[in-house]
Amino acid sequence: MNLIDTIGRFIPSRESLLSSRWLGWLSPWLGHPKLWRWSRKGVALGVALGVFFGLLIPLAQIPVTAAAAIVLRANLPVAAASTLVTNPITFGPVYYAAYRLGGWITGASPQTLDAQDQETPPSGTSGLWERIRSLGKPLLVGLAVMASLGGLLTYLSTDLLWRWRTRSRWKARQQRKRPG
Repeated sequence: MNLIDTIGRFIPSRESLLSSRWLGWLSPWLGHPKLWRWSRKGVALGVALGVFFGLLIPLAQIPVTAAAAIVLRANLPVAAASTLVTNPITFGPVYYAAYRLGGWITGASPQTLDAQDQETPPSGTSGLWERIRSLGKPLLVGLAVMASLGGLLTYLSTDLLWRWRTRSRWKARQQRKRPG
């Protein structure tokens, strides 16, 4: 069993999504065959979109990526799965790295916590979002740079790996065909 078959077992089929009562209204857009085809360009673009939006926005990554994949005719399952580059485990390190990168690019000094923040941690998610929002420009610049570079690099590496794999399979077939 190859990798595509293994991944395909966990991805809902096109037919199951089109017949879903929640997603049935999207069938004119979800029914396009390019969204489900495992082609070099479609998969590479899907991975790039998933990584780009997975790094760029903290919430609603999959719906935004799916919309972009539909518009650009990228592989939809790959695009949705690639957003998981940021998940509960990687979210903190990714956003910290983006903040540091953005601070380096903009020349902003790292924000320090004042004494009041250290004594009373933020309560619930509203406090967390206030803290994230206060990080401002360095975080946004860092996320934009990381998302752009990440999307571009994943597109290029997926495309190159696909080409290399196709070429090596073709060479192996040619060698098997030769009388030996």
